Amino acid sequence: MPKPSKISLKMRVFHRYLGFFLAGIMAVYAISGIVLIFRDGDVMKREVAYSKVISKQLNEKALGQAIGNKKLKIESTSGDIVLFKNGTYNKTTGAAEYTRMELPYILDKMTHLHKAKSSQPLFFLNIIFGLGLLSFVISSFWMFMPGTNIFKKGMLFAAGGLVLALILIFI
Repeated sequence: MPKPSKISLKMRVFHRYLGFFLAGIMAVYAISGIVLIFRDGDVMKREVAYSKVISKQLNEKALGQAIGNKKLKIESTSGDIVLFKNGTYNKTTGAAEYTRMELPYILDKMTHLHKAKSSQPLFFLNIIFGLGLLSFVISSFWMFMPGTNIFKKGMLFAAGGLVLALILIFI
């Protein structure tokens, strides 16, 4: 049996400790990714009631911005009371009462980490995590000696994974 090269041994050590280091953040991204699949529904969400005073005499768009609902549609108006899905707004007092479906605190924080934008401080973590995963992928090809059966099977699985990824991208 051929002896592994020094680079192969170093890559194995690198791969092992990178895997241990990334285990926690990979779990966070895996859980938040699954939760994000259901973001268009109310799975795992609970109803939270809000009552606050905002600016007076707001139009539909400004009201939606004030309460954090980009898709707000006014259903009806009765005097100074504006009715919209899941809430009301008083134009003269600025009182708004509404409910929203929200994820529990920890899941909400995890999904915000997963969706960090370049304008947020957490985007560096996403870049570092992405680079770590890319290093993880590259180092995996040095785990086994070329020419061995396990390496050949690994290459078949890698090719299958690549084909599956391309199919999913272009569907």
